[in-house]
Amino acid sequence: MSTEGCVNQMLIPSDLLAAKVPEQEILDALGQFGYSEQAVFAVKISFEEAMVNAVKHGNQSDPAKYITVRYDVNAARAVIIVADEGNGFCPDSVPDCTAEENLTRPSGRGIMLMRAYMDQVQYSRRGNMVRMIKRNRAPS
Repeated sequence: MSTEGCVNQMLIPSDLLAAKVPEQEILDALGQFGYSEQAVFAVKISFEEAMVNAVKHGNQSDPAKYITVRYDVNAARAVIIVADEGNGFCPDSVPDCTAEENLTRPSGRGIMLMRAYMDQVQYSRRGNMVRMIKRNRAPS
């Protein structure tokens, strides 16, 4: 198995169907480098949540706006970056969706899932880009 990474960048329309192209490429790369089924699932869910946030919240479902997806997958870790053209947000201002008073509110679940499934989740200062890392714990 090759230990060289897979680095790629795509500019895609604000459309969840268009997000399936980079998603499949990322999942294929994870498979190539022997990531576990659990890690592949974690990345799939996290990427989907990041894309939903970028399309709906960041770009306000505006078909004239785009999303940039960058990823670098190798035997040790996968780095995935999703950036939208929106105004951004402050992640700390999103209410805790697990708090009793917020259990019926729909907001914040995607952020919670990304943080739960990925090893690292960071937002840009502006809040319109998320960088996620998943480490490969599978034997090489």
